[in-house]
Amino acid sequence: MARRARDPRPASAAGTVAERLAEGLAGTGGPLRQQVVEGLRDLGAVDLAIYSAVADTPTPALDEPLRRLSNAANNSGLWFAIAAALALAGGGAGRRAALRGTLAIGATSALVNLAVKPIWARQRPDRAGAGVPVGRNVRMPASTSFPSGHAASGFAFAAAIGRDQPWLGIALRFLAAAVGYSRVHTGVHYPGDVVVGSLIGEGTGQAVAGLVDRLQPPRNRASSSRDQQREQPPGAKDPDAEDAEDADFGSLR
Repeated sequence: MARRARDPRPASAAGTVAERLAEGLAGTGGPLRQQVVEGLRDLGAVDLAIYSAVADTPTPALDEPLRRLSNAANNSGLWFAIAAALALAGGGAGRRAALRGTLAIGATSALVNLAVKPIWARQRPDRAGAGVPVGRNVRMPASTSFPSGHAASGFAFAAAIGRDQPWLGIALRFLAAAVGYSRVHTGVHYPGDVVVGSLIGEGTGQAVAGLVDRLQPPRNRASSSRDQQREQPPGAKDPDAEDAEDADFGSLR
């Protein structure tokens, strides 16, 4: 059965990034490129459909907590507060993690706000037209919608912290995901904005943490290694010591 032709216009006044990519590819190339165009348009439709579904679903018990969480993450205040707590209570390892996290937020914010948002000037959602309950409302940012800066900063912070403290990094990723969802729940972002912001933040956080490790003086790296050894559970073997034992055994054969 032939597939019904789609209206090439955006599904909403704001459009979607996928829709814009589809428009750029439409009318050129062979069947494979046309399949890509159709797939991008489908993704755009899913993006808008999820936003509408969240707006239409009554969740009175979640509205206020998610509104507060969204506001807490404004200007990365939530992440800076966690970084301060790590620096004060986490010893040397906590201070290094806080530094990585803070630098990751700065790099990600610059990338998102100075490079990505100007390229994809997507309008913010019309939350009144979509029927988002007024009780969920937070301040609608003046910046463009794509990608979500809140999601990008949260995942960048979590990725950088998780470099040395993986369990804490996992917990922070869950918190960052909740912040990202809160931006959709309160009507200021489409789901696609949050997904792409999360990916940008994760990648940038990993890159910044790796760069900080390479620039860290050798003495500090040795201190960080000792801190990690102290955090190992009782009875756990040091991998470096095991490698040394294997090398000694090999030399005796």
